[in-house]
Amino acid sequence: MGDRSEKSENRIFWEEQERLLDELVNEAVMPGGEGAVERLAAQGKQPVRELIGKLTDPRTQFYELSRIAGFGMNYPGVKDVPGGGIVTGIGKIHGSWTMIIANDSRVKAGTYFPITLKKHLRAQAIAEQCGLNCVYIADSGGAYLPMQADVFPDDGHFGSMFYNMARMSAQGLKQITLGTGGNTAGGAYIVFMACEAVMIDGMSYSFLGGPPLVRAATGEAITAEDLGGAKVHTQISGGADHLCGSQDEGIEKVREILSMETPQVLKVPRFPEEPPAEPAETIYELFPSSIYRGIQIRPFLRAISDAGHFIEYKESYAVGRGDNIVAGKMRIKGLTVGVIASNMLGIIFTEAAKKATEWIVRCSNEKIPLLFVQSSPGYMVGSEAEHGGIGKYGADMVRAVSCARVPKIQLVTGPDNGAANYGMSGRAYRPHFLFSTMRGHTSVMSGKSAGEVLLALEDKKRADSGKPMSDEERRAFREKMIEKYDSEAHPFFCGARLLNDRVLKFREIRDWLAMAFEVSLLKPVSESDFGNFRF
Repeated sequence: MGDRSEKSENRIFWEEQERLLDELVNEAVMPGGEGAVERLAAQGKQPVRELIGKLTDPRTQFYELSRIAGFGMNYPGVKDVPGGGIVTGIGKIHGSWTMIIANDSRVKAGTYFPITLKKHLRAQAIAEQCGLNCVYIADSGGAYLPMQADVFPDDGHFGSMFYNMARMSAQGLKQITLGTGGNTAGGAYIVFMACEAVMIDGMSYSFLGGPPLVRAATGEAITAEDLGGAKVHTQISGGADHLCGSQDEGIEKVREILSMETPQVLKVPRFPEEPPAEPAETIYELFPSSIYRGIQIRPFLRAISDAGHFIEYKESYAVGRGDNIVAGKMRIKGLTVGVIASNMLGIIFTEAAKKATEWIVRCSNEKIPLLFVQSSPGYMVGSEAEHGGIGKYGADMVRAVSCARVPKIQLVTGPDNGAANYGMSGRAYRPHFLFSTMRGHTSVMSGKSAGEVLLALEDKKRADSGKPMSDEERRAFREKMIEKYDSEAHPFFCGARLLNDRVLKFREIRDWLAMAFEVSLLKPVSESDFGNFRF
């Protein structure tokens, strides 16, 4: 834990890192500044987050996902797409958790870039996995045409949004659209494929081809209002269901539609909530500013659990090797969760992999959801580890994570490298939610390791060609690789590309985990089948 001065330095460091996060978030929340808000007001429109605030229940929190998506993407002609040009998140409507997906027309008129699609589809994936109704606030210019090959024809492109709407509707998950602007071409289907669609007179338009295309194709001259305005689709075509006179009226209509939905019920027992034993601010003292320094994870688990209570599994097993992963049970706001958490330097030895696999299977058999607290640079390497079976026991851990059917949530609190990303339920293992902190760094290996490995390869290549590297060239090459890998592992880089669902502040962790587990437990937990292990 260190002395008091070290703790204070840790806290100062992480609060400064979170201040930088706030700066980036503010750019996403206010794209175009006050001028963009004034332009919306002139059209009778409100900023999208204000609409969401009116849509969700009073005095409840809207859990916004992927706020820093889209920064530094460097698309053709566009460096940043603040927030991905879309707002997604989970809020309560008449007491039921609901996924909200809303275009931010201040960002390139709500146009869909590849990152916009990825964020939209990720929100739909969460909704389907957790069994949430969806509300779409639609105001989009459709696909970003200069990148049509990257957003239109493939699986995971534009059509997948409507495929998902159809599938969720078939499962009984309501798809409700509030049109607050123009929705053209493929984007019109966000209105037409909804279970119920609300349009606003004089503001909402939906058509497969807008007036310029209609004129070019047929010679017909027609206004947007007469072609596909709110009255056309609510009174003539039947493509929409409810006509409203303003955005506020449209919001109230959506709330009214959802007021008839069956209330949600958790599929597991919930015990009385107890506050943690320590305030959230103590977490800032627990994590060293260097992500490659070892941590003691048990105090952190006690800081986020009810009453600070954590029941550890195999606490005394293989100390120094088996306890690089800490396993056990705790409650977060009354919900029982199993824990697999990196400890100390986080390197996963054979004994730690065995323990983690056992615990994943046990929790799955008991239908207890799993929290993976990931701060591991990888599995142990070397002849001793290989001969001891690190490959097969690591594979068993990956198999257990892959086949566990209980809700899984990953929280990255440090290095997240190599196969440890797999065994600790990284993105490829489809956790219900994946969160990072400003301490989380996700990449195939650390910058230092990458610098050494790639330098060795480059050094040999140059020597074989008869042009050996000088000491200065070696130093410059190593530093370049370290900078590349460390920058690509940074939570800003990962968050911009949706490699996590949100970068959390330390003080937010408990509330967000509680929400995520509650939402994940709205559907019954399935039986797990693990196939063949190599024990």
